[in-house]
Amino acid sequence: MAKSETRWICQQCGWSFARHMGKCPHCGAWDSLVETLIEPEPKTSSRGALPHARTRPQLLSQVETTAHDRIPVPLGEFSRVLGGGLVPGSIVLIGGEPGIGKSTLLLQVAALLGTAERPVLYVSGEESPRQLKMRAQRLSIAGDTVHVLPETEAEAILAQADALPGLQALVVDSIQTAHTEELNSTAGSVSQVRTCASYFQRWAKAQGVPVFLVGHVTKQGSIAGPKVLEHIVDTVLYLEGDPFHTYRLLRSVKNRFGATSEVGVFEMREEGLVEVANPSEVFLAERMVNVPGSAIAVTMEGTRSLLVEIQALASHTSFGNPRRTVNGLDFNRLLLIVAVLTRRVGLRLAEQDIFANVVGGLQIAEPAADLAIAVALASTIRDKPVAADLALVGEVGLSGEVRSVSRLEARIKEAARLGFRKVVIPRSLRRQKPRLPEGVEAVRVRSVREAIDVALA
Repeated sequence: MAKSETRWICQQCGWSFARHMGKCPHCGAWDSLVETLIEPEPKTSSRGALPHARTRPQLLSQVETTAHDRIPVPLGEFSRVLGGGLVPGSIVLIGGEPGIGKSTLLLQVAALLGTAERPVLYVSGEESPRQLKMRAQRLSIAGDTVHVLPETEAEAILAQADALPGLQALVVDSIQTAHTEELNSTAGSVSQVRTCASYFQRWAKAQGVPVFLVGHVTKQGSIAGPKVLEHIVDTVLYLEGDPFHTYRLLRSVKNRFGATSEVGVFEMREEGLVEVANPSEVFLAERMVNVPGSAIAVTMEGTRSLLVEIQALASHTSFGNPRRTVNGLDFNRLLLIVAVLTRRVGLRLAEQDIFANVVGGLQIAEPAADLAIAVALASTIRDKPVAADLALVGEVGLSGEVRSVSRLEARIKEAARLGFRKVVIPRSLRRQKPRLPEGVEAVRVRSVREAIDVALA
């Protein structure tokens, strides 16, 4: 008869080891190994015998499809990130740093989704009903359509969910606090998180009720627990934001029913998270025109075009190693652009401390903002401002060329809507001949040097 054994399981990657170690050899996380009792699995039937099949294979052409309408979400930015609404039976994972506003957002969504005939069940494993009531009063939420359940056992949660007729949605805050009595490990462990998430997934698919799971994040910013948790769910959303800014970005990194990398913009106020319907105007609201070191980039977040201000500052250093500091940009991307400006354009940046910043707390990873970064650096070095009505789009290559980008017409249209009359774009897109809005001039450039000459003329 097989005996139970003790293993040390990493809470970040899920690998198990026979002894304790301070650092996981697989993922490199420190102090992530937790002692877990592994129970032997029951023996199966005789070798070669097939288990009882509850479902049978069928031809794909014979599969019956039923059109399920999405559940409308009155919060426009939240609905945009989901792909146009909430799909029945889907399971959505929302992660974010502590205090970023995950519980506040989901409580608002629960109040908007719930009706008298179809209520929403809000399961809280970290807060008491009284604490939730205090938050609801601050958000001016009556709560007549939201049921609150302070429970952490997965079986009890699903039993209470089955007891509520016509349930609209289920919110579990958070998945790290949920546990099942079938496992001996503590709540939040790899096995508990994986098993409980599988329970909620099967229940959501069987009942056709959407489930929201709140996930904690690690110091590196990823959702805590095994990576398989992100594979189990249908949609993974991250609530991001600078703690010193009031704006929050809800970013979709996985969505089986919509576009990935979609972004919704919210503003944190006393009455909760308020959606920002026109984020480009918000990011440019405090912009100072005709100031050296400032350039406007047109970037894409999912299917949305955003205009953001990129600021750069260069200052002569008295030390041997100049500093390179970025905020909202990829550090390695900045080093590449500095090298191109030094080698291809002839700017003397080796003795300069360089600081680059994206105004508004937005994180930009798209290469299409390269040209704006390069022009902002050249502007601060030459002490010449960029024209107030000029925007830049383009990726910078190692040879100093400006490469093409996607969805150019949508970018130019957004720039024209906000009053920009000149847009610098790559020359390689001449064959495509993008349709330009009335009153907008597109200046096509081949190299970074040419773009700098146009922008600082």
